[in-house]
Amino acid sequence: MRRPQLMPEAAAVVSAYSGPRFAGSRRTLLGGAVAVGAAALAGCGIEGTRQSEASCPSTDLSATEHRLVFANWPTYIDVDDRNGSRPTLEAFERKTGIRVAYLEEINDNDQYFGKIQPQLAECRPTGRDIMVVSDWLVGRLVDLGWMQRLDPAAMPNVQRNLLPSLRGRAVDPTGTHAVPWQGGLAGLAYNGKVTSEIRTVDELLTRPDLKGRVTLLSELRDTMGLLLLARGHDPGDFTEAQFDDALEPLRRAVDAGQIRRFTGNDYAPDLKRGDIAACIGWSGDIIQLAADDPRIRFVAPDSGVMLYSDDMVVPNQAAHRANAQRLMDYYYDPTVAATVAAYVNYICPVEGAQAAMEKIDPELAANPLIFPTRALLAKAREFMPLTQPESRLYNDKFQAVIAG
Repeated sequence: MRRPQLMPEAAAVVSAYSGPRFAGSRRTLLGGAVAVGAAALAGCGIEGTRQSEASCPSTDLSATEHRLVFANWPTYIDVDDRNGSRPTLEAFERKTGIRVAYLEEINDNDQYFGKIQPQLAECRPTGRDIMVVSDWLVGRLVDLGWMQRLDPAAMPNVQRNLLPSLRGRAVDPTGTHAVPWQGGLAGLAYNGKVTSEIRTVDELLTRPDLKGRVTLLSELRDTMGLLLLARGHDPGDFTEAQFDDALEPLRRAVDAGQIRRFTGNDYAPDLKRGDIAACIGWSGDIIQLAADDPRIRFVAPDSGVMLYSDDMVVPNQAAHRANAQRLMDYYYDPTVAATVAAYVNYICPVEGAQAAMEKIDPELAANPLIFPTRALLAKAREFMPLTQPESRLYNDKFQAVIAG
């Protein structure tokens, strides 16, 4: 595995950086977890549990308690592989005097929602000051009034350096509840060792030489987002009829045996071995695979790609909002952000990090899957936020097809 060499300027920030490693996808929903998670979101009776700043006020103890609890996904921050330390996090503690309890406890958005829902619905503390969850779940949590409002003035790096493409998002249009941690793209991927180039979603679903050698993602928003784009529909604003129109080619492909299976990020080893020839996949995974075998390629079809982010949020009753905001702002320093991106290989949300990355790893600095070009971002779309009834409706339709 390629280990970038730090230049002196970067080494001053994180002297023990030890290179990228495979980071499990932040979008993983394995096997039956999609159906179970969708049922949990749609059927747990949360409509009557909305909160507000008035109904669920939070008291900030940051002035006297110099600590915070940060819940994240596994392998989603820079790590020194020699001793397991987290260099940028340790540098933050030294700089601010704030002690950080870092928990790698989030493995699935729906499962984590089920874990925190009882406390948040009843305006009780979760014991977490920062949680990193995917953008669509951020929209749900903000809509329920379960997240604290952030103070933009307390985060000048975020205000200055957040990528324009991540401002004014549908899940947080005012930008006052969430700060992107990392992002990614969902598109096509293929192994050039076992197949010729793939350029379109239609090829994936119909090409005879790919029959039985294709996997698609079990994440509705990514697979259906790409299918909607391929049919000329906008994933950010579609009707039920348009969803059904995009679903029909998938139904035909499943019935014809074109699709081997629907996966979380467990497609990656199969693609690496050539057991599957092509797939819908996530950019961060493909970067890691391509580092070992450049014949594995990520493709952004002309019809478009899906853009997502995983965001830092502060839940209601978290007692250290100011401390949390200091950590969020720290990670929007371009050099710090580049150090994390060099390890996890997802889209870095921080302006200026690309220039900083040139001192860490010039090859990664030139990678459009970590630092997307304007042309690539122009092809990227977000999936529209879904209400509970819409989520239930579309998940039921999707599950009926992918279950075969």
